Amino acid sequence: MPETEVWTIGRLLAWTTEYLRRHGSESPRLDAEVLLAAARGCRRIDLYAAFEEIASDEVRAKFRAMVRERAEGTPVAYLVGRREFFSLSFQVSPAVLIPRPETEDLVVRMLDLAKEFASESPLRVCDVGTGSGILAICAAKHLPQAEITAVDISEEALRVAEANAQELGLSERIRFVHSDLLEGLSPQESFHLICSNPPYVSEEEFARLPRDVRDHEPYQALVAGPHGTEVIARLVPQAAERLTPGGWLLIEISPMIREAVAAILESDPRLQPGSLLKDSAKRWRIAQARRV
Repeated sequence: MPETEVWTIGRLLAWTTEYLRRHGSESPRLDAEVLLAAARGCRRIDLYAAFEEIASDEVRAKFRAMVRERAEGTPVAYLVGRREFFSLSFQVSPAVLIPRPETEDLVVRMLDLAKEFASESPLRVCDVGTGSGILAICAAKHLPQAEITAVDISEEALRVAEANAQELGLSERIRFVHSDLLEGLSPQESFHLICSNPPYVSEEEFARLPRDVRDHEPYQALVAGPHGTEVIARLVPQAAERLTPGGWLLIEISPMIREAVAAILESDPRLQPGSLLKDSAKRWRIAQARRV
């Protein structure tokens, strides 16, 4: 961005879009808009009414710094500290995975299954590996009769999740527990729904992930082990132990491990596996099983 030229909002967006495209961004225009809106302290839509406005030196300096980091691979969500998910705005940090659209399909399935327990009061829901808290918070938002438990092995992630619940006015609805999967919960606790977006990337697959994911998102939250199923193999028997009769286990998975996950679910006699479900992009994404 040459210092001697006049930089309007529209020109900044056009220049930055091409710059980020050259540096490998898959969504350069969207990235540019999100970063410039953050630098201006406005909504993205407000940029369109300000195309002819000359950007202040302060805005340009903030914007330039973020664009430089984005070009080096830092995800936009970490640069602005937020990501929208299921029509809610969540705080994110490098301690948690960035919420992805495919996980919204897991929320939809969770809410659909919750209807089976309409007569239960309270409905007990557990989010295993809560990260930024998206599953637990969406459950609390849309299931007012539910008691929500959210667990994570990372204390940093739990702090992010608790901050999101506080910001969205749902902190009193959710119990946050520091735990490796369900090991930190009492064996006597039971749930109608157990949902999880666990680490499910294999070590081989991790090496092929995009740079901004591989170099910036938390390895522990992504990689399960050599095969990608190691965490799920531990979670399934723990969940079977704590589900009520007729309760459901929902797990987000990678399409690459769908057959292995199906075998894990079928191997536990306490569970009746349901059909694998595809996400909105038509990729196998949700494994489910019901407690017999």
